[in-house]
Order: sequence, then structure tokens, then C-alpha cells
Amino acid sequence: MDIHKESHAVGAGVPTQQQLAAINALAKAELTEDQVYVFSLRLCDDQIDRDYERFDTAALPELAKMFIGKSGIVDHKWSSSAQLARIFASEVVCQDSVCFIKAWAYIRRGGDGDEWIADIEAGIKKEVSVGCAMGESVCSICGQAYGTCGHDKGEIYDGQVCCAILRNPVDAYEFSFVAVPAQPNAGVLKGLGRRKISLKELADEHGAQEEFRVLFKMAQLGKQYAKQLEDDVVRLCLSLNVGIEEAVLRSAAGKMAPEELMQFKEALNERMTKSYPVQMQLSCAKKESSVESGYLI
Repeated sequence: MDIHKESHAVGAGVPTQQQLAAINALAKAELTEDQVYVFSLRLCDDQIDRDYERFDTAALPELAKMFIGKSGIVDHKWSSSAQLARIFASEVVCQDSVCFIKAWAYIRRGGDGDEWIADIEAGIKKEVSVGCAMGESVCSICGQAYGTCGHDKGEIYDGQVCCAILRNPVDAYEFSFVAVPAQPNAGVLKGLGRRKISLKELADEHGAQEEFRVLFKMAQLGKQYAKQLEDDVVRLCLSLNVGIEEAVLRSAAGKMAPEELMQFKEALNERMTKSYPVQMQLSCAKKESSVESGYLI
């Protein structure tokens, strides 16, 4: 899956001798300290973002190595004309219970490079987004592959917020300067393999916004129905007094697929009918009168 996670760049300036040596290990021609400008980047961390996803802390060291030598581009345009910088070093930094990838990149001075350097120094070119591929996304509640277990990101289960944990880095593509990040601090876009275009982007491109809105509404209704099924199963279990606490019941129901919830609800309804049969308050049966003839008042 492709990941884009927004962060920021910090200006620095003249490279140290050690940094210059790392830069020249990537360059074809020997560069001097007055030919390049270096700056540091905070690429991605292990905290839950606004999409309720986070990078696995254990995945950061390997992912950090993959970013060395990767290009800095503009707006994720995978074109040589959009290249303007390159990462030459990276490490994982842990501060205040937060671990993140810190990287250093360089820009060649002169021409358009000087304009970019000036904007970085002025704090105008600050936000960046990184592109990488992660091999696995797992549910923080149950550890299963996210999307297969029934838990929803952002929902609370047994006092714990559900999120998707991104593991097993496959590749790092680039980091990109962006004008307005989708999220101020950190954000992710998912897909398998190389970057995929989202369904909404396809709808916008081909003028199918109305169809997208209909599909989105149907999907939301489906989620609401699945949630109602979970509530019904829990309610029936509590009514039947099965001896299991509500929190445990909700956790179990949250792991079921909608089809399983429907079958479970049907079975519980049958048991409820047998255990608590409906009693008629009024009888419709006709009573035979002992009077054989005449008027009845």
C-alpha cells in the first residue's frame, strides 16, 4: 500500500564535511560545500493521525534506510522535471514518547534552486509529504488484517480507540513539497503497490460525482446497518441472560462479518421466542352459552 504522510522541512544551510561526503557518495561529480544547500526533514512518526492510522514503531528504522537516495519532488509529480532535492541521510529519533524519521536532503545552489532555498529559509516551502509502500495494515484491536475483522477505525472498543497499524515497509518512493497538506500534522493515503487513484478522484476526473455520492451514501447506510446488527445481537444476548458482560459481547460482535451477525441474530430471535412465548391478553374463542333460546342481554 502506498503511504503519503505530511510533515515539514527545516532549513539548515552549509553542509558539514561528513554531510558533504554522504552527498558526494550519491553525486556523479564531486560537489563542494558552496555548491549545495542542506536541510532537515521530519518525515513520518508512529502516532495515530486523523485517519486513525499510524506507522508501526518497529517499522521506522527499516523505512528510514529506504529513504536514503530518494528524490525530493513537487506535488508528488513523478517526473524528472519536478526533481529538486535528494535525501542523503536519515535516522529514527524518539522524543517525548514519539518516534519519527528525521532525514537530511540537499539542493544544488544556483538557478531555480536558489528560489527554493530562499522559500525554505523564509518558511514558505515547509510542508512535505512522503511517498512509501507498506506491506501490511493491521487492526490495533485484534491484530488481524484491517478490513477483514469488522472493527472500524476511530471507534472505541473496550476503552481503546481502533486504528490501522502500518507494518512491513516495502519501498520508499520520494518526499514532496506540497502547497496545502491534507492534514496539518500527519496524514496517510492508502493503496496497494504503486500509488493508486482514489474512487473520488476518478469520479471527479470523469464527471461521475453524482454516482460517487450515491455509492458513498449506500456505503454509509451499510455501515449503519452493520452497527445496528451488532447492537441487536448484544441486546438479544443480554435479554437471554447468557452470562457474558456487555463489553465482551460488543467486542465479539465487532469481529463478526455482517452475514455472521445476521445468522446469529436469527438464531437468538428463535431462542427468544421459545424462552419467552407471546401470551395473548384477550381470547377470541367463542364461549358456548348454556341458554338454548331467547334473547341474551
